[in-house]
Amino acid sequence: MTSKALNPQIVELLEELQQREIPPIQNLTPTEAREIRNPILAGFGGPKAEVAGVENRTIPGPNGPVPVRIYSPEGNGPFPILVFFHGGGWVVGNLDTHDCACRLLTTGAKCLLVAVDYRLAPENKFPAAIEDAFAALEWVSENSETLNGDPLRIAVAGDSAGGNIAAILCQMSRDRKGPEIKYQILIYPVIDLSSTRTESYDKHGEGYMLTKDGMIYFINHYLDRDENKNHPYASPLLAENLSNLPPALIIVAEFDVLRDECLAYADRLKKAGIPVKCLQYDDMIHAFFNLSGVVDRTREAIEDMCGKLRQVFSS
Repeated sequence: MTSKALNPQIVELLEELQQREIPPIQNLTPTEAREIRNPILAGFGGPKAEVAGVENRTIPGPNGPVPVRIYSPEGNGPFPILVFFHGGGWVVGNLDTHDCACRLLTTGAKCLLVAVDYRLAPENKFPAAIEDAFAALEWVSENSETLNGDPLRIAVAGDSAGGNIAAILCQMSRDRKGPEIKYQILIYPVIDLSSTRTESYDKHGEGYMLTKDGMIYFINHYLDRDENKNHPYASPLLAENLSNLPPALIIVAEFDVLRDECLAYADRLKKAGIPVKCLQYDDMIHAFFNLSGVVDRTREAIEDMCGKLRQVFSS
């Protein structure tokens, strides 16, 4: 990990993780992966930003209650709403792993944030996670006034697998004539499950937090059938129609196996007439969104997202 292009704080973090001798995720069961990885992810967030309120509750889902965590900013509403989906390869991650980042988004964007704890794989295969996400979006829209939120200013966001869910949710809501989504923030999203044969997979497939073998592990646990790799609600890049979707901000990390598919999705959205802003952080790795306690650049990136949200929500 001596590349001069990598952020020095990232180099230090990767060396520390290497010294801990954490088993590769593909050598762990999903239960073991959660027990080992979730506390590590949660621990990198640093001090928790103060918000006006935090409420844990459940909402109706397609197969039982779905846990959510609702963050309220200071001030008087009704507030714009951000519906957030955590990353973790559809297998790991939860409301706690992304608590610090969600607090920063709440305070920085001055929005109500609803974090959704969708069902995880392999206990709940595709399309359980995205069906939970759609149910959450509908619930937020229908209950916005009770939440002190504005139903005309709803955005969605997510990182990695959560970015996959957020991207697909925009397509689902369009296809099903669901709630209108004003904006989407996709943080190094998983966009194409059908192939791991890209330059970024070849170049950054080992040593940078998310590996090629790890990604294959996640995909195999998530999908119920191999042919669903080509389903547009699994691989949004493969959707035939990308028109009439919300404007997007796509966050890309240079040292990330997913870099090329993120850039390809941004290009396809642009060609479909969707306003897209693509921000590539050349010295960052996958998962840097969760590193606000140890990497200064993470907070800068989150502020970039918040600035864009404030602009969108005020228009």
